[in-house]
Amino acid sequence: MTKSSAILFILLFSLLFKLEEVRVALLLVVLLIAGGLFMFTYKSTQFNAQGFVLVLCASFLGGIRWTLTQILMQKAELGLQNPIDTMFHLQPLMFLGLFPLFVVFEGLPLSVSEKLLHFHEAGMLLSLVGKLFLGGILAFGLGFSEFLLVSRTSSLTLSVAGIFKEICILFLATRLLGDRLSLLNWLGFAVCLSGISLHVILKAMNSKGEKALKLQKEASSDPDLELLLRHSEHGGRSESLSVTTQRRARA
Repeated sequence: MTKSSAILFILLFSLLFKLEEVRVALLLVVLLIAGGLFMFTYKSTQFNAQGFVLVLCASFLGGIRWTLTQILMQKAELGLQNPIDTMFHLQPLMFLGLFPLFVVFEGLPLSVSEKLLHFHEAGMLLSLVGKLFLGGILAFGLGFSEFLLVSRTSSLTLSVAGIFKEICILFLATRLLGDRLSLLNWLGFAVCLSGISLHVILKAMNSKGEKALKLQKEASSDPDLELLLRHSEHGGRSESLSVTTQRRARA
């Protein structure tokens, strides 16, 4: 349930950094998704104070991370619009930040494991290395798709996509693992899906408006294109006027 607060932090930092404008529709989308996800996962887990604080801090830091990533990738003067360039500069820093934690929590068990450093069979080692290689490929694809989505849309859209993935996982858990949901949980599922659908509709409408505005700017900068648009518009008006005149003459 606490993880549903991530989208609230992303919206908060997006407004603070002026990446998003305060709109009623946007606030409605965020409240529907966060509230629906809270209702969908209500009483599905036991409360733990330490886990609550850790997840809340993770959501807070995640909001800062993705809003700063959006600023970094959408500034043309930085030249980091390509996700590969962004990963090239950020992944080494991320590795340096995670490696000490890896050494502290997993270094000792891994050093005495018979599957890696003290293996007895080459097949076991090759199987482990193959799994690690496959996991690295999947992690690279996930990071690439996340950075690509942020560069083309926004950090808020990335958060909505992540929440859609989570509700799909929870829904599959009810079908495949036999998890039971109450009426409140199913109501939250419907509310969350309605918020996601509203976000998709708003994005589609904004995209059409941006394309029309871009076409108008190109027409104003290109005299030939502007003349062509005016001519076509004038021709359409003349054609409609002639049709109206013919109808009146027949009447």
